[in-house]
Amino acid sequence: MPMSDRDRPLYMISVAAELTGMHPQTLRIYEAKGLVKPKRSAGNTRMYSQADIERLELVSQLTAEGINLAGVMRILDLKERLDAKEDEVAALRKQIASLEDKVHEYEMQKTITALARMDSTPALPKYPRGF
Repeated sequence: MPMSDRDRPLYMISVAAELTGMHPQTLRIYEAKGLVKPKRSAGNTRMYSQADIERLELVSQLTAEGINLAGVMRILDLKERLDAKEDEVAALRKQIASLEDKVHEYEMQKTITALARMDSTPALPKYPRGF
């Protein structure tokens, strides 16, 4: 699966810290706890994506509301599962729409075939009344 623009590693830890308003050590701790998983460059430098930045901002918002890191981890897990289910529902809706189009096309072909058969049947001879 190709990497989306949101998932492309762009920011070194110092930039990510500045963007999120967090200390670089906090980012390292969050990585150690599994709250964020930045990619690594060839030189083993942490590289944060826009999705990582958004996730860190959500972590910051939740902790500011008084939720501890265990609660934040649970919320993030549930959010990921919800996002996956929403993606699945969207894919299923797309599949349903495709199948509905195919059914409609099949029904139209069936109707056209029936009409074509009616036109191709030889006309019965017309006999005068009383015959």
